Amino acid sequence: MQRLNDTELKVTGIEALNKALGAADAYRFMTLLHNETTDYVEISRRLYEGQSIDDIFTRAKTQWEG
Repeated sequence: MQRLNDTELKVTGIEALNKALGAADAYRFMTLLHNETTDYVEISRRLYEGQSIDDIFTRAKTQWEG
């Protein structure tokens, strides 16, 4: 998959939210993210739970190289 620029990433993400949630709930979701303090440490902990640093690094390197 080709790496998206920032604008393409935003548009693709919003389209995915609209498809998955519908327009009203997608808007609601984005509003919640914008208005709440985000605990990025907790998000990272959940996102990478059960993965080794080597697994994470390998996947990141693969994505970076395209």
